[in-house]
Amino acid sequence: PHGGISTPPPHPAGPANGGGWGTGWRQPPPAPRPGVIPLRPLAVSEILDGAVATMRTHWRTVIGISLAVSVVAQGLITVVTGLWFRTTSGTGTVDNPDPTLGEALETVRNALGSSSVTMLVGVLGTIVTTALLTMVTARAVLGRPVSTGEAWGGARPRLLQLCGLLLLIPAIAAAVIGLGMAPGMLLAAVGVGSEGAALASLGALAGTGVAIWLWVRFSLAAPALMLEKQGIISALRRSAKLVRGAWWRVFGIQLLSIVLVFIVAAIVEVPTSAVAMAFGGDSAIDYLSGESVSVGWAFLIVVGIGGVISSAITFPISAGVTALLYMDQRIRREALDLELARAADCGN
Repeated sequence: PHGGISTPPPHPAGPANGGGWGTGWRQPPPAPRPGVIPLRPLAVSEILDGAVATMRTHWRTVIGISLAVSVVAQGLITVVTGLWFRTTSGTGTVDNPDPTLGEALETVRNALGSSSVTMLVGVLGTIVTTALLTMVTARAVLGRPVSTGEAWGGARPRLLQLCGLLLLIPAIAAAVIGLGMAPGMLLAAVGVGSEGAALASLGALAGTGVAIWLWVRFSLAAPALMLEKQGIISALRRSAKLVRGAWWRVFGIQLLSIVLVFIVAAIVEVPTSAVAMAFGGDSAIDYLSGESVSVGWAFLIVVGIGGVISSAITFPISAGVTALLYMDQRIRREALDLELARAADCGN
């Protein structure tokens, strides 16, 4: 005691490593990361980085798949386009200043036929790459190696259903836009031209908004169909359930992915188009200026090479982002990270 005031005894020392009560908050341990993403809810940057990391880590399989599909698809598109340019029925009517109705209809039919073939080839290429790269991304999340043969073996039984799904979604969107335009088109058909056109334009705008909403709502159906072995309708319902309450987040990430793909494609295709102009000569200049509807094979081949390179890079990005976004939504809703961690431990 000093001056009548007793000194309190010292506070008992706590555990040496900060355990026990009265010590500061301790940061939880980092989430396990067996593969290209940490097994926890993901930030936007981690989803994009995971798609790129999948392409970088499994580059032989990823680039091999996307390059092979791109070469076949772009090669067919180049051949079909070049042959159409060289058919008399494809170009003669356009050069004719006064075609007959039959000639005009023949030209339209040939143009639609060529466009349908190229569109079909592009859709089939997208289906195959989406199926295979979704399987690769699922393995990459677990840190497991995957060969092209293994990816094909896992994807092949689901290809027909994936084809139906990826054709159904744009068909639904087109039907919605068509329904929006229908009242205005009916007015125009009965002679109310200006009002019908205005109403059709408003209907198309409203239908496009609904179509975008549906596209986002169903945007996770492809990985649900591939990875959960869902049917087409069940996959659409599954996607709608996962997107519910997170529509704007899913929309933003998908939109960011589209912008990224567009930028990468432009970086590749703008220089190759310039090279194609150099190789194509006057025919390419006349084609781009509208003075001719025919271009040389050199122009088409160089443009096709640019398309192959662009697709080989952008296919893995778009497929990877969609697959990882699907997994992120399941982690947030269903604690998929715990199941993935167990699967990764079993695999190791």
